[in-house]
Amino acid sequence: MVGEHPSFLHGPHYMVESRARVWRVVAVALVSLAIVGCKKADATNDAPKTLPPGFPADTAKPATTIALPVTVEEARDGDLVLSIITSGQVRAERESHLKAEVGGTVHRVAVHPGQSVVKGQLLVEFDPRPFDLIARQRQAEVDRAQLAYLDLWLPDSIATGRGPGDERKRAALTRSGLEAARLNLEQAKLDRERATITAPFDGVIDRVEVSEGERIAAGQSVTTVVDMLHLRIEAAVLEHDIPVIREGGVATVSSAASPNVQAHGQIAAVLAIVDSTTHAGRAYVRLTGNGVLRPGMSVDVRLEARRLPHRRLVPKKAVIERDGRPLVFVVHNGRADWVYIQRGRDNGVDTEVLPDSITNELPIKVGDQVITQGHLTLTHQAPVRVVKKEDRP
Repeated sequence: MVGEHPSFLHGPHYMVESRARVWRVVAVALVSLAIVGCKKADATNDAPKTLPPGFPADTAKPATTIALPVTVEEARDGDLVLSIITSGQVRAERESHLKAEVGGTVHRVAVHPGQSVVKGQLLVEFDPRPFDLIARQRQAEVDRAQLAYLDLWLPDSIATGRGPGDERKRAALTRSGLEAARLNLEQAKLDRERATITAPFDGVIDRVEVSEGERIAAGQSVTTVVDMLHLRIEAAVLEHDIPVIREGGVATVSSAASPNVQAHGQIAAVLAIVDSTTHAGRAYVRLTGNGVLRPGMSVDVRLEARRLPHRRLVPKKAVIERDGRPLVFVVHNGRADWVYIQRGRDNGVDTEVLPDSITNELPIKVGDQVITQGHLTLTHQAPVRVVKKEDRP
């Protein structure tokens, strides 16, 4: 009949087949969804991860190791010089306060304070004309006296045909005034030379006390020249320390102006007199100027008292303590290794490293780079980078 379904559509075979088709469709849909989900997950993993607002970006990166800057010095073998620490004052070996030896008018001042000069260099010049006039006048007096001298003995010599004797010549010189005239001429030439003041030695001008056009008298101060190369230190030494220092010993000098710049000299003399009030004697130290030390400065002086030869030395500032034991940090392959040491004597600058009490070997080798700055908070095997002292932050 029209409008009726065939009967086989309502049979049991049709129902089973319909349900199977439905399950196949569902299975295909589930597989498709799983594939799509996997692709999205892969895409999500490949895409850059974003952090929540305000979350520090550095925490998403692996931590980096920072090499700390340190300064080093090399361990060495040498003599450990035990010393006495005292104070002293710098003096110049030569300090010349030049004064005018003649009076005159200053014609030229050729130097200024702080200027370096060499021996014989012109410093101050007087107007030379008055000195030239006096010299010419004295020369005229000599010429006149010379004629008078000849007049006294020449006629008699011509008449007798014999030259004058020695006594006759001396008498003629005295009567003519020739000898005195010659002396006056020499004095005039000397005054003319003194009208030009020159440097008596190599040095530095400390002060200039005259000006061009100024009229000055003999004896007035003109300028001061100081030898900055050859210096001496007058160091105070307590009376009980005097027997342990000796002439020829090494002296190390430093100043508050530049404590890291040291000058080295030699003990030139140990004076005999001890001050009864301070109970201190004096030692003279001679040294060469280093551009830092200046006459009048107060300085710290280290005087050699005893020398211990052939010792393994490290800078004293490299030695620190951990758990009551002394150690130094040695740089190996960019890392700071701490090395325990047996500490010996020190002189305030260097420390002696003694052999290990068990192995009898020295734990520090010559040339080892021991850290002298930047090591107070280091740990063993900490990464470090060696920098120059002036490069440290």
